[in-house]
Amino acid sequence: MLVVTGGAGFIGSNIVAALQERGETDIVIVDRLRDGIKWRNIAKRELRDIIHPDELPAFLEAHPNDIEAIFHMGAISATTERDADKIVANNFKLTTFLWEWCSRHSTRLIYASSAATYGDGKQGFADVFEQGELAKLQPLNAYGWSKHATDRRFRRILDQNGFRPKQWAGLKFFNVYGPNEYHKDGMRSVVSQMHDKLAAGEQATLFKSHHPDYEDGGQLRDFVWVGDVVNIILWLYDHPDVSDLFNIGTGEARSFKDLALAVFAAMGKEPDIKFVPTPESIRDKYQYFTQADMSKLRASGYDAPMTPLEEGVRQYVQDFLATDDPFR
Repeated sequence: MLVVTGGAGFIGSNIVAALQERGETDIVIVDRLRDGIKWRNIAKRELRDIIHPDELPAFLEAHPNDIEAIFHMGAISATTERDADKIVANNFKLTTFLWEWCSRHSTRLIYASSAATYGDGKQGFADVFEQGELAKLQPLNAYGWSKHATDRRFRRILDQNGFRPKQWAGLKFFNVYGPNEYHKDGMRSVVSQMHDKLAAGEQATLFKSHHPDYEDGGQLRDFVWVGDVVNIILWLYDHPDVSDLFNIGTGEARSFKDLALAVFAAMGKEPDIKFVPTPESIRDKYQYFTQADMSKLRASGYDAPMTPLEEGVRQYVQDFLATDDPFR
């Protein structure tokens, strides 16, 4: 049995789709579907069960020897969430609970960390999993802090030769884009939001730069196609001897203007971009550069090429966003 928490969410549902495409059918999703469109992310899937997160502990205790691996993608991922108690319960405590359960039952755990742990990036973006280096990082929001606190907790357990899952891997996701993110509303990728604007005949907008070293639209991010993210996760699943904390990006920073031009090209439209001021509420915490150091994952043996930005955007727009059925 394979369990995917957050399995109806963006990355989780893409993992479920890829597992099913490989022939897996004994898949259990753990998620809150609520009353939106999230259920459509899994409408095409064949599943063993769908579990509400509140029922997860009881479900695990009922199947102590049946679960091969848990892909833990479930979390409160909104960087704007202000309720830190809620974030701690859903991000820190649940992940540590799963670490302990997997350790007791020799189950593998692949869990979502985040590039938000790097804060403003002044300490770089190297996924060095050592207490001294982790202590230097200063996340800018409660979401990033919760992921960072989890990574530090696991590092301490490992340093003290404590309990650990059969295989464990933490994944520091950078700016992931692709199908099945539509329920995220304002937290969707710029590709999805810009496509909707252009399809409605509106003008594309990007933030102005308030930094002397960057032109308007020149802010840089490591944009990574969700198909590459899933390929890395499946590679880790296929290599149970690999355990570590890994960056998940492309290793190449690209500008928001590059991203916008790729969307225009994919839609066959002439570029028309309006630059608007970055909201003052986030201006002092705005990141102008992120770029994953991918050397550790490469050194671990993952050698597949990453999808270029223009090709990833083309696939997303033409194969999903511009179709009658944009869900994977």
